[in-house]
Amino acid sequence: MSMQNRYDFVLLFDVKDGNPNGDPDAGNLPRTDAETGRGLVTDVCLKRKVRNYVGIVKQEQPPFEIYVKEKAILNKQHERAYHAIGAADMLSGDDKKRKGGDKVGEARDWMCKNFFDVRTFGAVMSTGVNCGQVRGPVQLTFARSVDPIVASEHSITRMAVATEAEAEKQGGDNRTMGRKHTVPYGLYVAHGFISSHLANQTGFSEDDLSLLWEALANMFEHDRSAARGEMTTRGLYVFKHDSQLGNAHAHSLFDHVTAKLKDNATVPREFTDYIVLVDGNEMVVNAQLSPAQGVTLTRMA
Repeated sequence: MSMQNRYDFVLLFDVKDGNPNGDPDAGNLPRTDAETGRGLVTDVCLKRKVRNYVGIVKQEQPPFEIYVKEKAILNKQHERAYHAIGAADMLSGDDKKRKGGDKVGEARDWMCKNFFDVRTFGAVMSTGVNCGQVRGPVQLTFARSVDPIVASEHSITRMAVATEAEAEKQGGDNRTMGRKHTVPYGLYVAHGFISSHLANQTGFSEDDLSLLWEALANMFEHDRSAARGEMTTRGLYVFKHDSQLGNAHAHSLFDHVTAKLKDNATVPREFTDYIVLVDGNEMVVNAQLSPAQGVTLTRMA
């Protein structure tokens, strides 16, 4: 069934005593906006968590396989597509290095049908074995913290060493020193967009949409690690338009949802230090937005 509505959404999540998204180019420090000091989490990081959640829930069985995953060899997945559509002969000889001929469209459709993240987020599949390119209907922005964050650095000790040489050098003390970076607390906001036009091109369905909402609400529950501390989805606010093209600009809808620090909280350390408002009021389930006719706001998490 084709998707008949455009969607925009606001995702709120927080981190406590953890590193939500380290920057490998900066010693794995939490990402920040250098000018404002606000924390950043990349869209790629959030998509990774959605992929992981869907892979767990659906056990990576078609049509919910995951294309971009740990240790994946992407061209092997492209080859599967050509075998499935009966065009395996194009994978031999010089044909493998060509653009795929008139079978690229069929291969691309097969990839969309079988891989959840391809039909959701899109993919560039023209590497080596050509399955074309897909522009995904679901897009996410970087998440940005509501207030500036402070990156704390900690020295940590492991009561063991990796080699005998290290043990001899320490005279049997057997300690390994390391460092760890955390954010004491940060509340982050990300924005998302879902195009019904692109959804109908990739086959992204209403069932896929429900799974996406579920993943955004629960993805941190299955992504625990010592480095990430406590991360939790604190709110998922979904704007549903009455049409495919939409009834209001996304930026004007996002302005309806605001998170601010309470007057008696000077240094945030808990989610309860903040208040989340919709048009100046606390929202429980759903609301009609009077300034945006044809748009309904629902709190999904």
